[in-house]
Amino acid sequence: MKKQPSVGLCISVPVRFRRRGGRKLILSPEGMPQNIADTAKPDDVMIHALARAWKWQNMYENGEYGSLEAFAERHRLNKSYTARVMRLNFLAPDIREAIMNGTHPKGLRLADLMHPFPPEWDLQCQKFGFYPAQ
Repeated sequence: MKKQPSVGLCISVPVRFRRRGGRKLILSPEGMPQNIADTAKPDDVMIHALARAWKWQNMYENGEYGSLEAFAERHRLNKSYTARVMRLNFLAPDIREAIMNGTHPKGLRLADLMHPFPPEWDLQCQKFGFYPAQ
């Protein structure tokens, strides 16, 4: 009996690998929708940062501190860091809720949120991967 030549099959899947907290994540290609099964679990670091931002904002609004500089100095924090954390209060409600529920995009990290972002909520959602750009 004559042996058939083997036929190879090559499957290519475009993915990206990213480290997050020492773990490796596999991210879907840009522009591909993510379903709930592909989303991250609650991220304690982001949840803690949102809680800190909310607490600091309340302290500031209640008049405990006259300025952001006074707050940062009293708590021995870098003023720039304090301002970046406080900026998290301006995230879209949908983004904050998704972070608290753990339904945020898989690759989203606190470091991404600490950079300047647009004030418009729909542009924030696009920037952070909650829905594809139109």
